[in-house]
Amino acid sequence: MTMEEVWRHVYSNGYEFQFQGGMSLLHGGMKLVGRAVTCNFCPARPDLDAVARSIGAAEGRRGVYNQWVIDTLEEHDVVVANMFDKIYKGTFLGGNLTTAIAQKTRDGGAVIWGGIRDIEQMRAITEVQVYYRGIDPTPIRDFIMTGFNTPTTIGQAICLPGDVVLGNDSGVLFVPSHLVAGAVLGAAKAHVKDIFGFEMLTNGIFTTAQIDLAVWPVEMLDRMMRFIAEDDRCVNYRDLDWTEEYERAQKESGSTESAL
Repeated sequence: MTMEEVWRHVYSNGYEFQFQGGMSLLHGGMKLVGRAVTCNFCPARPDLDAVARSIGAAEGRRGVYNQWVIDTLEEHDVVVANMFDKIYKGTFLGGNLTTAIAQKTRDGGAVIWGGIRDIEQMRAITEVQVYYRGIDPTPIRDFIMTGFNTPTTIGQAICLPGDVVLGNDSGVLFVPSHLVAGAVLGAAKAHVKDIFGFEMLTNGIFTTAQIDLAVWPVEMLDRMMRFIAEDDRCVNYRDLDWTEEYERAQKESGSTESAL
């Protein structure tokens, strides 16, 4: 599934601020899929730092703030951390913590609105994907955790804990958990429609204006059903239910009958 195929369902349901691009990524050509574990940070301030550390101590947390997050991870988790775009002394991950993410999540990763370090060590860890804003050799310093598994922003996007994180070379998409099933179904339909549409365009059967119609007429849907049934590329999509699309086509044309 492509980013756009999944994004379409999220955006059409009124969630306009779920995607963020313009980030660097650890492994080009590698997708990231997992469950968001969110955290927020701010610049150092002694009184706030004392309160935050006392809360952590009462909860039995050890080490520094970013370690608190890593220590809680489970399989398939993705850290989503707003480091307020801090890169100098804002290196949320390095070789050690990336190794810990790989061990705990197996195939998860991180989205860091801030910095990383130890890039050569990190790139040797092929199991996980990491998105980040910049690289600096300095260790992480002068920051305070203000939220753990709370709403988090990554650039213009908002992520809630439990969202599904989808990342590819273009950026990251945060899919609200209640939209995941619909997004997967919508993406599958969009994918097979594109297989059919590209074939029709290549052979000059339909125009781009026809393929780009928001509602395909019954005749186009019928032709696609035959294509799906016959083309080997569509084997995994033959159980999809297109009732909704036919109902929309009939409503658009005023017809009550299908050619199927």
